[in-house]
Amino acid sequence: MSVKELQTVNFRNLASEKLILHSDLNFLVGDNGSGKSSVLESLFYLGHGKSFRTTKLDSLIQNGFDDFIISAKSHENIQLGIQRSSNGESKIKVNGLSSTKLSDLAKNIAIQIVTPESFKLFFGGPRERRKFVDLGLFHVEHSFSAEWKLFQRTYKQRNACLRNRAAFQQLDYWTEEFCRLSENIALLRNGYIENLKLELGTWLKIMLPDFSDFISIQYLQGWNSKKELAEILKENKHKEIEKGYSLYGAQKFDIRFLIENISIEHRLSRGQQKLFLLALTFAQSKLIEQVKRIKPILLIDDIGAELDLSSRKAMFNANQQLSCQTIISAIDRVALEPLIPDDNNYNMFHVEHGQIKAMIE
Repeated sequence: MSVKELQTVNFRNLASEKLILHSDLNFLVGDNGSGKSSVLESLFYLGHGKSFRTTKLDSLIQNGFDDFIISAKSHENIQLGIQRSSNGESKIKVNGLSSTKLSDLAKNIAIQIVTPESFKLFFGGPRERRKFVDLGLFHVEHSFSAEWKLFQRTYKQRNACLRNRAAFQQLDYWTEEFCRLSENIALLRNGYIENLKLELGTWLKIMLPDFSDFISIQYLQGWNSKKELAEILKENKHKEIEKGYSLYGAQKFDIRFLIENISIEHRLSRGQQKLFLLALTFAQSKLIEQVKRIKPILLIDDIGAELDLSSRKAMFNANQQLSCQTIISAIDRVALEPLIPDDNNYNMFHVEHGQIKAMIE
């Protein structure tokens, strides 16, 4: 899916205007605080039901209003919309039909994003890396969402048994379910990461050719892979009871990005790290495109940060081979120069004080 028309009402500082986007490439130019990141944020919210910038709902609603609305129409005439009120209530519509599930939006629009905050993939701990992998799995492996929801419920029940001595008689049952679901999820994640490794190699050769043969992804399933999870839990039962929660299992999954067994962040410059993040996001986008009936939408915020001229040219070469709608923001047009195609097959907009105007080339 690619978005043809985007409209926001009472969202951040954006004016309530309809934005007409190109199906392939779009640029947003404007000063810090002008609203260009808010355009990307609105699209992200439509695809994820949350912001990539804040967890505070009130900061997303314009002063003096009680709700905001984000709606989009695709080039394939799919219509999506979400209304979020200050009391936390959400109203979702897909092609005019009401829904209560955010997943109904996500089934129709796959949003991938790279922002200055994406460096949390290196420094933000396992949770950030789990989020990245599981987002790709949600779109690529149809059974993952149901398995993960069932696992989360089982995980909570098992933890409750570990904390509550009165529920000890139920612990064996929930442990058996916990092991079964952890192993199922580990298989899904492992298969996905193997495919991600293969696809990543293609993009690294374009964006980081000097390092492409030395970069690897280490998969950590959440327990010692040489032992059965049930055996590990049995050995550590008293320790888990003492802690009051599960110490091993699918909830402890992690991946590490390495160059010759050294963490990437210790070997690559900030600019090179961003190129790796772009390559990783492109790889995930390609996997989504190969499996789903919809193409992903790639959002890149503040392209000029950390990337020098040669890096932006590498980014351009890669983007030419990625078959999806891309929306890129920058402080000025100069930062975008290496990314602008010669055939003028793109749209460019200037954003100022929440007002978005097409720039005539």
